[in-house]
Amino acid sequence: MNVLRFFLSIAVLLLASVFLIAPASAQATRTWVSGVGNDADPCSRTAPCKTFAGAISKTATAGEINCLDPGGFGAVTITKSITIDCRTTEGGVLSALVNGIIINTPVGSVVHLRGLDIDGAGTGLDGVRMTGQGQLHIEDCNIERVTSNGVEFLPNGASELYMINTRIAEAAGGAILIKTTGAIGINAILSRVELTNSANGILVDGTGNTSAMNMALTDSLVSGNTGNGVAVKSVAAASSVRATIVNTTISSNAGVGVNANGAASGAGSAIAFLGASTVFGNVTGVSNTGSGAVQSFKNNMISGNVVDGTPITAFPGPGGTPLQ
Repeated sequence: MNVLRFFLSIAVLLLASVFLIAPASAQATRTWVSGVGNDADPCSRTAPCKTFAGAISKTATAGEINCLDPGGFGAVTITKSITIDCRTTEGGVLSALVNGIIINTPVGSVVHLRGLDIDGAGTGLDGVRMTGQGQLHIEDCNIERVTSNGVEFLPNGASELYMINTRIAEAAGGAILIKTTGAIGINAILSRVELTNSANGILVDGTGNTSAMNMALTDSLVSGNTGNGVAVKSVAAASSVRATIVNTTISSNAGVGVNANGAASGAGSAIAFLGASTVFGNVTGVSNTGSGAVQSFKNNMISGNVVDGTPITAFPGPGGTPLQ
């Protein structure tokens, strides 16, 4: 009888230890970081972590990391669906000599970056670098002083980029690069973005891709860049690249305000649709290369450039009748 009681006691102790250990090792749906946190902590609100890298391993897939108070939370690599939201305080990422945020996610992933201040300090590489696939949402962020691109969107599978209320400045490679190779469809929606004082504003490059790439830019400012403002490029008629630019100011760029660089032969490879926008103060206002075309809704202000540029062809309206 005593032996039976002994083994029963051991079983109870083992079972209790399982329940005690399980919560500590489980990933939380919501975690927290703090400027005075510690990555050895569980990243709870009362025991926050110090860095995004420390918190991400303790956050469940599709979970969320929040900033409890102001701090610099370091560079991070994201490999799963997650939200990092610091809109209510200062969420800094100082990325000297490295990429600020790398996203290498599998198919079907969704990543949200909100309220982040990513500063390359003049030596950082990309501010945000996407090499996986899925959806990337960048909201209410500031990215600056990097030696490569502010946002480099290079997915390895069909992907979508959504950016709103975001500023990118002083990016030596360019503010936004959207590019991929293979047969990869890309859709990019950019609204209320400010892209200034970089090598280029936006380049959508379909070189080496055999699927359609589409970008929409609305209510934005692209100004003061040392190269082109907005450029779309494709070297093969089969890989169409399209950009719709609406209600946007493209000014004071040392290259072309809006450029469509298409294949040497085969119409329709690169087209920029321009509507209700202002293009002024650039070295060249609008231009096309090869079979590329800039199509206008005929409600733009294109003036005051060193060369305003041609061609501007009317967008074909219903029944093929050009809009006025």
